[in-house]
Amino acid sequence: MQNPLFFLKRSVEGKATTIQADQHPSSEYALYVKGINKTYPNGIVANRDVSVSVMWGEVHAILGENGAGKTTLVKIISGCLKPDSGEIYIDGKKVDIDSPLKAVSLGIGMVHQHFTLIPSFTVAENIALSLPLKGRLSLDHVKEKIKSVSEVLNLKIDPDARIEQLPVGLRQRVEILRLLCQDVKILILDEPTSVLTPIEVEDLFRMIRELKSKGKSIIIITHKVREALAISDRVTIMRGGRVVKTLMTKDSNESELASLVVEGFCPSLKIEHVGRGDPILLVKDLKVKGDRGEIAVKGISLVLHSGEILGMAGVAGNGQKELVEAITGLRRAESGTILIKNCDLTNNPPKSIIRNGVAYIPEDRMRRGVILTMSVSENLVLKNFEDPPYSKGMIMDKGAIERSASELITRFGIKASDPWITVNSLSGGNIQKLVVARELSNGASILIAEQPTAGLDVKASEGVHQKMMELKSKGVGILLVSADLDEIVRLSDRILVIFEGRIVGEFTRDNCDIQKIARLMLGAPV
Repeated sequence: MQNPLFFLKRSVEGKATTIQADQHPSSEYALYVKGINKTYPNGIVANRDVSVSVMWGEVHAILGENGAGKTTLVKIISGCLKPDSGEIYIDGKKVDIDSPLKAVSLGIGMVHQHFTLIPSFTVAENIALSLPLKGRLSLDHVKEKIKSVSEVLNLKIDPDARIEQLPVGLRQRVEILRLLCQDVKILILDEPTSVLTPIEVEDLFRMIRELKSKGKSIIIITHKVREALAISDRVTIMRGGRVVKTLMTKDSNESELASLVVEGFCPSLKIEHVGRGDPILLVKDLKVKGDRGEIAVKGISLVLHSGEILGMAGVAGNGQKELVEAITGLRRAESGTILIKNCDLTNNPPKSIIRNGVAYIPEDRMRRGVILTMSVSENLVLKNFEDPPYSKGMIMDKGAIERSASELITRFGIKASDPWITVNSLSGGNIQKLVVARELSNGASILIAEQPTAGLDVKASEGVHQKMMELKSKGVGILLVSADLDEIVRLSDRILVIFEGRIVGEFTRDNCDIQKIARLMLGAPV
């Protein structure tokens, strides 16, 4: 095979490369998928004649709406799904990828959005599990391999550190390191920046550029147009299960990509910051234990006013989850008070919190947000199915539930073929839309929103932000918890920074310093 960087120059400096339908791909392509089709048992067509090429030493972004088919495509490439039809070529040779193990043996590895590491194991133990068994596997040998790969990419990872002790940015490094220790040449990263701070994103991009310089090919699934522009050489846009266009990133711009992702879409959110009202949520000296019995929330106090968006910026794992769960009644507070509209609801059950006007968009949508085996309609009325018009005495009104569900499906753009299909047939992004639709339409006076746009495309994210602004204008108080600093800064009237269970900084819209916030999020001196 010729020098892969030669092909990088051809692909990056020239025009976007295409292959005719009857043309056999040459070895200049690290990966070429041709005519991929996939229909799920529920009748949803996820991929329609999809063809994509990836050059050696190229960063290739795939953009698309939720349900556009991009995740299905990379799951097929990585061996997690079997296509109905189509062909896959690696280095110009046709291959059959029937499992993730086969994909890795062919040099393809995927870092999923939700990490697959075992929290109680060390870095070395997790990586050892993924390496082929050739006689007796020595952990010392694994540690040496980790060290040699880490040094090449300037990764500072302790092989003996337990995964549960690592921040999310380092866990992601371990996922990438695990693939590199398996000598993977084509890396697929699914929404890799969704839980990273701006500083961690820059570090990830540095690593990607280093891998690219060594001839690796990287496929990035992302809904963030700016990040696709910042890191990729080419970008493929998918819509409705089809490839709409593949183009050179350097020849495009943010508005063009947004318009291609959602046909004709132009961002139009108007941010209005009006006077706030009276305090509606008061948290005082709150202490809450984490899952391992440690004190995760260490005496936090905060005030949320009606008509205000209070942003809480922090890297995942610094106490925000425990704080939110205590406020919503899902976790017991050890001490301190939680006042909602001047009523002490400390350690009240979730139903009482809901009845007092609190809506909640959880970070873990699969475990906290929905019941996967129930229908879309049933999930949309989970919190008020006992109330009119959904129930008449002891009998639920199926017609009223379906009419309400159909209206929310349309209003929030949930891609569901039928209101009564089970939620586990939806894509992750559409499950997030379902949770958002339910929580933003139940008449609450307080909204606790954890990562509300995680996994959503540009149009859906804009829609969620617009709805939040509308609720704010009607006097709803919103506590916005997000690792997406752009989202926090864009929407919030005030910003609190949380680190290791404590509030370490507070900013107003007038004195917002993004770099200072990012450093505080990582516990770095400012």
